[in-house]
Amino acid sequence: MKQTVRLKKLRENAIIPAYGTEFAAGADLYACMDKDITINPGCTEFIHTGIALEIPTGLVGLIYARSGMACKRGLAPANKVGVIDSDYRGEIMVALYNHSSEAVTVSKGERIAQLVLAPFITADFTEADSLEDSVRGEGGFGSTGTH
Repeated sequence: MKQTVRLKKLRENAIIPAYGTEFAAGADLYACMDKDITINPGCTEFIHTGIALEIPTGLVGLIYARSGMACKRGLAPANKVGVIDSDYRGEIMVALYNHSSEAVTVSKGERIAQLVLAPFITADFTEADSLEDSVRGEGGFGSTGTH
């Protein structure tokens, strides 16, 4: 299913997000800076994309790591999954964290993350004195075992 998303280039050299294959769920986001940025081990740098989006109401933009960048180079979004609300109109930035033991350089125009558009549901949270029982109950953090 295709959805139109309006995009504004904030910098002339910004690259429009693109899907790597016909059935890719995530569109690649590209670095848009004046110079390459080196991220030291254990550090985070905010990487500009040079674009702003108008995400349709009812959808959310989710920013995920690119698997190759995360597994081979140790760079992944610092917040694990970035959330872009449909009413946000500022520049899309990716906070990349260096999980590796070596400094890693991000180059201008490099693919830095992937953007997935997804529907979401909002809730009306209602306070209650009790909750319905379930088989699991209050068990958490490994309570269901490893098999």
